[in-house]
Amino acid sequence: MFDIGWSELAVIAVVALIVIGPRDLPRVLYTAGKMAGKARAMLREVQQSIEDIGREAELEDMRKKIESVRDVDLHKQIRNSIDPKGEIEAAFDTDVERRPAAAPADTQTSASAVEPPEPAEAPQSDDPPPVRP
Repeated sequence: MFDIGWSELAVIAVVALIVIGPRDLPRVLYTAGKMAGKARAMLREVQQSIEDIGREAELEDMRKKIESVRDVDLHKQIRNSIDPKGEIEAAFDTDVERRPAAAPADTQTSASAVEPPEPAEAPQSDDPPPVRP
């Protein structure tokens, strides 16, 4: 962990035994172990918090992308990519009122070509229809 070899650990143990004494050494080692455990737990918690912040940032970016895609009018996008000037739609448009105005002579011929002929009226008679047995 700290690149400390066995010989260096032995020197530290001998110095600690001399400075602290054999009676207090187990209590000091126990306290040092508890402090090291708490430090590891705090480090783990900080690392987890940093990872959570990163995940939230990624989720926020994904949410923004999804919302931007949701706002797209797909029908309009397809229509604009196929017929950007609206010429095809105008050619197939049967509603004369929505059509752009054309020259007066041209309007009469195109209107008669677009409108269906009126059905011929059947002759009306006063006789009732025949009854079939």
